[in-house]
Amino acid sequence: MAVVHHNRLDDSGIRMSEATAGDFFALLKPRVMSLVVFTAFVGLAATPGAVNPLIAIIAILAIAVGAGASGALNMWYDADIDALMTRTSSRPVPAGRVQPGEALAFGLVLSFLSVMTLGVLVNWLAAALLAFTIFFYAVIYTMWLKRATPQNIVIGGAAGAFPPMIGWAAVTGAVSLESVILFLIIFLWTPPHFWALALFKSDDYGRAGIPMMPNVAGHASTRRQIFAYALLVAPVGVLPWFLGYTSTAYGIAAAVLGAGFVWYAWKVLTMPADDAKMRPAKALFAYSLLYLFGIFAAYLADSLVARWIVLAGT
Repeated sequence: MAVVHHNRLDDSGIRMSEATAGDFFALLKPRVMSLVVFTAFVGLAATPGAVNPLIAIIAILAIAVGAGASGALNMWYDADIDALMTRTSSRPVPAGRVQPGEALAFGLVLSFLSVMTLGVLVNWLAAALLAFTIFFYAVIYTMWLKRATPQNIVIGGAAGAFPPMIGWAAVTGAVSLESVILFLIIFLWTPPHFWALALFKSDDYGRAGIPMMPNVAGHASTRRQIFAYALLVAPVGVLPWFLGYTSTAYGIAAAVLGAGFVWYAWKVLTMPADDAKMRPAKALFAYSLLYLFGIFAAYLADSLVARWIVLAGT
């Protein structure tokens, strides 16, 4: 159970916050933010032509702050259910270290600053995409889908898939098919990634009343859907090579990573129903993180090598 810290009052009776800088940093969901920053940077670096270093730095910082703002708004709204789950009960708001109003104000201020910075200093298309991403995650997913439907993570996964598209738009001022494919890779990756987690954390979600797929459709149905999504993720990861956006080296790397994803999903599909430890689900969850990092790292390396070859030939 979470330990609630009661904020002290000063001599005038005004409640004084006891939150530390570390508590506010935790509101930003730094692990999620790091993934957002990385995929956004890949989208930015994969664009054709020269990239202005100052524009790139501003864009990545704004996207990072926007991602953190989304996390803060999510923790503000979800404090009630976070308090019921062992995985989230120690977060700053349910633990009482940060007051709900503080988290809300923090998230709103960061949202405004990130969007305006990106719009004024980079371009307004990228800013509009960032604003929509924050709105989609904080309102559409957190306030509506998460508590309303087992398809929450399927639709809500779009929020986490926008960063490479935002990075691309920050440089080019446009959205291309290549950036849409990067979006699709993350979008299709999200359900099997989170459903693997939901399989071995289903009791947590059940206590909080969140309609995750294992709690609504059952474990067997969830395992089948995980495998079906894995069969979609694997070829979409290779699609950039098939369409000529990347080299054969990337295509091979993506194919190998995709085959691994399908293999781990198969192990989940064939997992015994009485497997209380659910090692295959835990293994898929861990591998899915490696898969996404590997795919985008390979894409980044391929883009940088291609850019170097062009520069060397001029």
